[in-house]
Amino acid sequence: MDIVLLLKSLIMGAVEGITEFLPISSTGHLILTGDLLNFLPKAKSDVYDIFIQLGAMLAVVWEYRAKIGETLTGAVRPGSARNLLLAVVIGFIPAAIIGLLLNSKIKDYLFAPIPVATAFIVGGLIILWAEKRQHTVRVQTVDDLSLKDALMVGLAQCFALIPGTSRSGATIIGGLFLGLSRKAATEFSFFLGIPTLGAASIYSLLKFRHALDTADFGVFAVGFAASFVFAFIAVRALLRFISSHTFIPFAWYRIAFGLLVLLTWYTGVVDWSI
Repeated sequence: MDIVLLLKSLIMGAVEGITEFLPISSTGHLILTGDLLNFLPKAKSDVYDIFIQLGAMLAVVWEYRAKIGETLTGAVRPGSARNLLLAVVIGFIPAAIIGLLLNSKIKDYLFAPIPVATAFIVGGLIILWAEKRQHTVRVQTVDDLSLKDALMVGLAQCFALIPGTSRSGATIIGGLFLGLSRKAATEFSFFLGIPTLGAASIYSLLKFRHALDTADFGVFAVGFAASFVFAFIAVRALLRFISSHTFIPFAWYRIAFGLLVLLTWYTGVVDWSI
């Protein structure tokens, strides 16, 4: 087994786990990291990138296992549990529809370092705008979320189909614009990620299964495990962070990182693919 390839998979899994639930774009980071590492052929890397998101998604399931269990068992009767489950389903639908319609075209034209870097910068500016404006909180917890709010956050999630935008960033910042508290917006983003990442991973594996063989098992398993561990750490760290901080540091990180990629491309320091 290729130890170097497994090490690259470990790095990719760590990148996915750390970035998936932060508003900095896991897909963007995976595209850039994979480009630097010359990781896998495109046919396999596309499946790999989506598959290891399952590890990150399961980290959220584990962290919120009690809440998820209460929601599923409580959904049989009217109340906050049923409302939250319906909110997640409604929020998931827009990205599922748009993703099925446009996913292949987006991959053909936007899955490259320069478009990703541009999306990093634009996303950072939007986060700064969201945090600098007057933020009136009307939804304190995810249990208070209305179905209309869930649909609007779901529509915001559609922007995350553009690599470099960030699914977490789109849903969290969309939630802030709608009047959700930082904790409510962040936790709903976590919950919304469960069906979104799960469906994307299963769909990708079924569609591109012909590109895989048994020799890929070790590479995929290492990335999956690393993604789970690092996502678990990142989720807990993010919840602690937002209890006393804004998302502004993530905005400046996005802008600085995007500018660095563009600068290294323009000067030829790094031979980014375009």
